Amino acid sequence: MRIILPMTQPQPPDREVVAALVMAATTDVMLQRGHADANVAPDTRLVGASAVLDSLGLVTLVVDLEQRVQDELGYGLTLANERAMSRTNSPFLSVGTLTDYIHGLIVETITRA
Repeated sequence: MRIILPMTQPQPPDREVVAALVMAATTDVMLQRGHADANVAPDTRLVGASAVLDSLGLVTLVVDLEQRVQDELGYGLTLANERAMSRTNSPFLSVGTLTDYIHGLIVETITRA
């Protein structure tokens, strides 16, 4: 007799795991860019008047996060694409919005699989 188990869908990482990844990457980029004080929180602004990174720093962060998400979580994502840029509310506004965006992309990737 052969038993066939139903295929289970992989579970996305907890949002806290993604948040820790985004905060660590943001801290690293800030330190690389010469910030002496790299205190990062979910409300840390990434774009706009009070942003902690300039445009080059934001690009560096996006590339770094794409690599970390691939290496540490196993998901190949493109963060800066037409879909992200055409949103009314930028996913790059703050550490928290970027965390939500990345977590949502992972959930969407799993759902499509």
